[in-house]
Amino acid sequence: MILIDTHTHLFLPEFKEDRSRVVSDAVEKGIVKMLLPNVDDTTTDSMLSLADEYPGYCLPMIGLHPTSVDESFRQKLDSIREMLGTRKFWGIGETGIDLYWNDTYLGQQKDAFRLQINLAKDFHLPLVIHARNSFHEIFEVMDQENDDSLQGVFHAFTGNAMQAGRIIDYGFKIGIGGIVTYKNAGLDKIAKDIALEHIVLETDAPYLAPVPKRGKRNEPANLIYTAEKMAEIHGQSLGVIADITSRNAAALFNIQI
Repeated sequence: MILIDTHTHLFLPEFKEDRSRVVSDAVEKGIVKMLLPNVDDTTTDSMLSLADEYPGYCLPMIGLHPTSVDESFRQKLDSIREMLGTRKFWGIGETGIDLYWNDTYLGQQKDAFRLQINLAKDFHLPLVIHARNSFHEIFEVMDQENDDSLQGVFHAFTGNAMQAGRIIDYGFKIGIGGIVTYKNAGLDKIAKDIALEHIVLETDAPYLAPVPKRGKRNEPANLIYTAEKMAEIHGQSLGVIADITSRNAAALFNIQI
């Protein structure tokens, strides 16, 4: 049995003291690939260093997180475009729109999101979308920009059935993480009605640890708990969940497993 963690921030300072142990624990538990979504220009070097230290296991992506968008976002995205010509990346992201904290830069977030959609198209890479309090705004941009050349995932999905259906209509995958194990989140009821062919699994480590690790620092090895919950929800074996979601992720991110 193998699993792919499609979204983990192992390069962040939360893992400074035991990063090598965290990676080895994940590999021992069958997490054979860990995709690293970038945050911004302050995290790029640490992300690439981690990818270089664990080639074949930690796979870097490049993008500008919506909460890092400000007046200088165009220069930051110009640098990302240049970087895409220098080495291999497995995706564009994470990008999207985040209105949880405030909407000060909503216009800039929309523009940055649109530009990163175009990067994904230009470099034939999947798009990793962060949506927090912003499905309406993201769908507005996607309705204008989506076409058959674009694919990707809405990561850390917390939406409703209608929103899940719209994502699937775009041809995108739905990223399911530890929230599906939370008793009062209600995501288990939504996930039950999403066909497994549309789902990939993620941790979003160090955030959103699943039950029974909730409240602690999350890490890729904990992906097994999310997979077990999905097996329970869908009435399938853990092996079936691992197989389908890993094949989905491998196809989306062009990974050999």
